[in-house]
Amino acid sequence: MKQWWKMIAVVVLAVTLLIELAMSDPQANKISQPGRECSGFDAANPSEYFRNLNSTFADLRRQLSVEKKHFATAEQASTVANNVYTLFQCRDYLSTADCVACFDIAKVEARKICKLNHGARVIYDGCFLRYEVRTFYTETELGLSSEVCRGKGTVPAETAFKLVAVQLLKDLADATPKLKSYFAVAKRQVFDGGPSAKASVTVYALAQCTGTVSQGDCGKCLMGGYSNIQACLPQPGGSSAAGGCFMRYSVTPFFADNDITNIMPHVEGGDIREVNKLQGPTIYRYKDLKSATKNFSEECKVGEGGFGDVYKGIISNGTIVAVKKLVVRTSKEMAAFESEVRLISDVHHRNIVRLLGCSGTGPVQLLVYEYMENGSLDTFLYGDKRGTLSWKKRVGIILGIARGLAYLHEQFHVCIIHRDMKSSNVLLDDDFQPQIADFGLARLLPTDQSHLTTRYAGTVGYTAPEYAIHGHLSEKVDTYGFGIVVLEVISGRRCNHMKNELVTQSLLEHAWKSYNNGTHEDLIDETIDSGEYNVENAKKMIEIALKCTQSPVSLRPTMSEVVVMLMNYASSEPKQINKGPVE
Repeated sequence: MKQWWKMIAVVVLAVTLLIELAMSDPQANKISQPGRECSGFDAANPSEYFRNLNSTFADLRRQLSVEKKHFATAEQASTVANNVYTLFQCRDYLSTADCVACFDIAKVEARKICKLNHGARVIYDGCFLRYEVRTFYTETELGLSSEVCRGKGTVPAETAFKLVAVQLLKDLADATPKLKSYFAVAKRQVFDGGPSAKASVTVYALAQCTGTVSQGDCGKCLMGGYSNIQACLPQPGGSSAAGGCFMRYSVTPFFADNDITNIMPHVEGGDIREVNKLQGPTIYRYKDLKSATKNFSEECKVGEGGFGDVYKGIISNGTIVAVKKLVVRTSKEMAAFESEVRLISDVHHRNIVRLLGCSGTGPVQLLVYEYMENGSLDTFLYGDKRGTLSWKKRVGIILGIARGLAYLHEQFHVCIIHRDMKSSNVLLDDDFQPQIADFGLARLLPTDQSHLTTRYAGTVGYTAPEYAIHGHLSEKVDTYGFGIVVLEVISGRRCNHMKNELVTQSLLEHAWKSYNNGTHEDLIDETIDSGEYNVENAKKMIEIALKCTQSPVSLRPTMSEVVVMLMNYASSEPKQINKGPVE
């Protein structure tokens, strides 16, 4: 009878193991590393060396299976020529069984391809194994990183996909070295950019460093991987591997949603934007905000605009905020106040001012924003702070504004058109990162109506002609305004620039004239040292700005396309504004 139960137990165990094997996924797809998989030197005493190697393999497997580690090292020393140092790491989202399975595959592969060599390295999607006769644990092999691209054809919303993937990989490269585990996975949706703003594809990505490298070397290694892996875009998948780190992206999920890492507090600008992220706007009491701004006194007033005056305030917890008095004229607008606040408070991006909350119960509606000490961009271009922005800072500001607008148009779940894109609506944080302000105060683009609107909400000089004259509204209205802002950033002049007392010439007209005459340098702010910028790169920036102001509307790029052009300094030649009827 006992033997019968033993047989049943064996059968049950075998079936269980078969089920586990069938359901497991050690992700043992090999990442090719030509010329770097074996050391190139044979062991001096193979029998002794492989005895030591097998000992380290056994130690590693015990750590993985018994101690359930995902990163382990093992050493076995005898003579210098036959010492063995071994390192193994698997991705943190793998189960213990899959981690061990990936290790077993890796050690067989290493022995198979490297035979008598006393050093080997194999890298899979799921794990990494390396052994040498010398210690190498702190090495990252920065110069030996390489990428492997996967998948054929293109993905939906290709330009937006590339933009989202690049930003996600950059955020992972920034955040991962700051995490104790040196490991992070994340995903982001790509929206098609149309009025319905439907998600067309999701990007899944991973970044990981070996546990024995320093935080600084982890960051350098991942930035190298980030640079290399971009060569794969917009293909559906790719990876980059070096001795100390690994990165991967794919449109196919390769980890579960419950494994996703919260990287927001660890990427640039993430700490502020993580506050109350999923809790909706904070509802403030009117009397508290009145007190915080000293009864909305003139000494606290820091700005004014078409939507209302802005005041600096210090709330009860000591946080400095910007309080905007919203001009609400009709009962319909007042009824829409709360719903709109709830929507725009969900906007989270490093280049968009965060709406913290509101007060709608007092005599006026109040909006509470993050406070930006440096104030608005226009003061640095042609105001009292003129001449303090370097070329490098200006380029960063331009790229940041483009990323913020691309997010509003294509990456947020509802397409938001700013309608009043201008330098005074761009604020600068302590690191001179641009923050787009007043983005949600103009009405959102309806998903069930045409782009035709009778309400004009722009500023002369920044507003696209089709919107100013005919009220035709689309995302390209913001593209036009962005182009004007870029010209202001480059030149340090207002968009309604006066050539002299007798001749009036707008900045846009002056830019086109300089472009057509090949005198691009005449447009660059005279306060910038000529040694700070490359003339050809400056020319590309001007070309991109002019491309954004073209008519008809179809000639203007989307903001996600603008981001890609700015990142690559690549732009086809713009065409002079159409002198015929405005579209």
